[in-house]
Amino acid sequence: MTSRTTRAAAGKGRAAAPPGAELADLIVTAVTGCPSVAGLTQIPGAPVATYLRGRTVSGVAVRAHEVEVCVVARFGVPLPEVAAEIRQAVAPLVPDRVVDVVIADITAPEAGAEAALAPASAPALSVAGRTNAKREEASNG
Repeated sequence: MTSRTTRAAAGKGRAAAPPGAELADLIVTAVTGCPSVAGLTQIPGAPVATYLRGRTVSGVAVRAHEVEVCVVARFGVPLPEVAAEIRQAVAPLVPDRVVDVVIADITAPEAGAEAALAPASAPALSVAGRTNAKREEASNG
């Protein structure tokens, strides 16, 4: 038996989205295949998940009119570019749905990456929040 959504999509000449579990798995593959995505995640108190018989697909919520994905982005990529990359990967799988992207976290920079991005004139901060020069003045003073 064919659902109304499938008939409507087929009538428009578009391929219908796969059913529940298969669609959620395809979205996971598409999102985690994006170079700027480190992985899928959850936000405490605001679960983003698809609940299937016997398992939960965490980080992807497939709903009637939208798909929501919750990700950890890789450090160094502008967040609007991360969201656009994810939407571009997921949109062909769900042509009649909105794709909402939640960037819940960003990975830590690789060793040396943070220093390479910092301006040369920026003072180094200590754990206490003072610059090294101010800390030395305080200890000598």
